[in-house]
Amino acid sequence: MTTTEPPRGFDVPEPDAFTRAYWEAAARGRLLIRRCASCTRAHHYPREFCPHCWSEDVTWEPATGRATLYTWSTVHRNDLPPFATRTPYIAAVVDLAEGPRMMTEIVGCGEGELRAGMALAATFPDGVPKFRPHGTAPTT
Repeated sequence: MTTTEPPRGFDVPEPDAFTRAYWEAAARGRLLIRRCASCTRAHHYPREFCPHCWSEDVTWEPATGRATLYTWSTVHRNDLPPFATRTPYIAAVVDLAEGPRMMTEIVGCGEGELRAGMALAATFPDGVPKFRPHGTAPTT
């Protein structure tokens, strides 16, 4: 079996045995979440246990890539690499269609176009999951 290595840079942490599936899927343009077999709830960020019932019976599941915007903030200053060269950018929290909330970045639109509750779609520039307004072209 051949694996797709995600891009290496400041944006992508070094995968370990647990997170490798997540980053390999993102490099292929797919978002994965974790779902608990005990309580059936989904969660994100990926963990080896369920944060709701503490069960270790959790598995990877493909997410639809659909989300709604919960909140956002434009970051104008960030001295940490690689963010200092990318300001301003829009940091956001989105509600995934599967239920969990996810921290992310909004791309493909300006802050003035954003509205709480607006429909978003996942995009994977450089193998990193970000979100754009639903119906706009994916970024590469």
